[in-house]
Amino acid sequence: MSVLELARPEILALHAYSSARLESGEARIMLNANEAPWPPAGVLSGARGRPLNRYPDPQPERLLDRLAELYGVNRDQVLVSRGSDEAIDLLVRAFCRPGVDAIAIAPPTFGMYAVCAGIQGAACIEIPLDEGFAIDVDALSERLPDSVKIVFLCSPNNPTGGCTALVDIERVAYAMRGRALVIVDEAYIEFADGPSASRLIEHHENLGVLRTLSKAWALAGARVGCLLAGKDIITLLRKIMPPYPLPTPSIAAALAALTAEGMVLTYQRTALMVAERERMAATLTRLPGVITVLPSRANFLCVRFEDAVTVFQNLKSAGVIVRDVGRHRRLSGFLRLSIGTREENSRLLDCLVRKANSA
Repeated sequence: MSVLELARPEILALHAYSSARLESGEARIMLNANEAPWPPAGVLSGARGRPLNRYPDPQPERLLDRLAELYGVNRDQVLVSRGSDEAIDLLVRAFCRPGVDAIAIAPPTFGMYAVCAGIQGAACIEIPLDEGFAIDVDALSERLPDSVKIVFLCSPNNPTGGCTALVDIERVAYAMRGRALVIVDEAYIEFADGPSASRLIEHHENLGVLRTLSKAWALAGARVGCLLAGKDIITLLRKIMPPYPLPTPSIAAALAALTAEGMVLTYQRTALMVAERERMAATLTRLPGVITVLPSRANFLCVRFEDAVTVFQNLKSAGVIVRDVGRHRRLSGFLRLSIGTREENSRLLDCLVRKANSA
């Protein structure tokens, strides 16, 4: 069975929009896209010599090459998107029929999977994480209804911070073969110092991996992410993707970050953040009022406090904003603390220590 048999029939039959940029080739005079013939006022140029009055490439070849090299896949296995959020939305729209199909998630987890399903009119089946905040492999492998067309696994998981072993991901992918896609969200994998599930793509045509330049690569404002998957899935999603997803400045920012110099700096900063994460975790576990610090392999810590509401308000009053994740089932009393600079992290710890000493 081809993985495309899981897709919506109307998407398979759809004729993709042919963008003017795809028709341009090496033309020097481009009069096919109704673009302005002059650059905009006050802006000298766009990325790598392309002026901003011209539409960007739908899937920039240089960026595809760099991402394919970075993630160890072929270029035709990469779909560049506006962050990984757009890829999540495209997957749900391509594979889930409204009112018929469903996705499966393992809460507490990233909220956009359920949001995209809700927008599409697809059901969301929940297989909660176990008591140790790990995925329930048996349930995901054996107890999902046939209506499920996509299983989303977040590793490292947001907001709890734990990773799923590749052997468990592969077990779920085997179980879902011919039934559903298994999409592994690796937005935080650079902080985990472990293998990516992208190495499994060649062996499982129903497996895909989400990556982003928003976290370790410091490009949250540029909105550059991608899906790594088999060529058939990539080709299908390109049919329903907007014709010009990435702005020219975002493409330029991504290419600059992925130079040799940019990569060295990113790896250095990632190592610093991991060290800070461990320093923060060790200090927090000793503080009065802290009940639990969940083990994390991401760039944040999920911490349970005796009085999370008061801690949140005290930090906010001191100018430090953290994330209240207590709305998630089983995370009542938890706050998620992103890892910042050493100075920012120390400021947060100082605020907590002062409040604890004054209590």
